[in-house]
Amino acid sequence: MEKDIGKLKKNDTSDIVIRVDDFGGQRGLTIREFVTSDRYTGFTKAGVRISAENFPKFKEMINSVSEEEMNEAPEQAETKETSDEKPAEEKPKEKPKEKPKEESKEESKEESKEEAPKEDMPDY
Repeated sequence: MEKDIGKLKKNDTSDIVIRVDDFGGQRGLTIREFVTSDRYTGFTKAGVRISAENFPKFKEMINSVSEEEMNEAPEQAETKETSDEKPAEEKPKEKPKEKPKEESKEESKEESKEEAPKEDMPDY
């Protein structure tokens, strides 16, 4: 059984579809991207499936978000979240380690000749 709950427009060619369905014999809520284009029309891999077992917790989490929180400016939301927390000390950024240069076989042979221990040769 599939029951479409609703659609949210993402852009000109994509919608977010919310539906209750049975997948693999398991009932759940699917939130998936649906694309309509010249090349492909249908659901994409982008999305999530909430099992019936996890749905009550998911619903509780969604319902805990207020409309006021969704309407706050991003700076306000960040300030609100971190106002109770002590500011984190910034750690100095480490430079990414450079990968060793790959050598060609020719270069490698030349270097091994140069690095080979030199035997003491008698002076003639």
